[in-house]
Amino acid sequence: MSILGKIFTWWDGATIGTAIFTSRRGEHVGTDAFGNKYYRAKPKRKHVPTAGSYIGTERRWVIYDGANDASRVPAEWHGWLHGAGEEVPESFLPPPRIWETDYSPNATGSADAYLPSGALQRGGRRASASGDYEAWAPGE
Repeated sequence: MSILGKIFTWWDGATIGTAIFTSRRGEHVGTDAFGNKYYRAKPKRKHVPTAGSYIGTERRWVIYDGANDASRVPAEWHGWLHGAGEEVPESFLPPPRIWETDYSPNATGSADAYLPSGALQRGGRRASASGDYEAWAPGE
């Protein structure tokens, strides 16, 4: 993508501001199976005189490999992004079970989306009524 594309677009990869912040303050912690890269920055520590302790939260973010679509973040990384655990998911995940299927992102709006038989994209023809419906007539 060109420099102008990086400056003015947010829907395909990181903007120039995010790229600068990531290069300055970001620590790469892992990459998922889709190529999305996960980063964190240490919190700015504030001293609270009354409590005698430090407060602050760790900032975490993802740089997508391709289109920015939150459904492309697997569940374990989604939990990590929202602070559900301190450790990187790759370090503590159990091996996959034989009955588990691979993660697939949300396909709504794409060519791989599910289309029922009556969908407009499939010709818009629905199955004819099976005889279990009676139309209402006023006065009956």
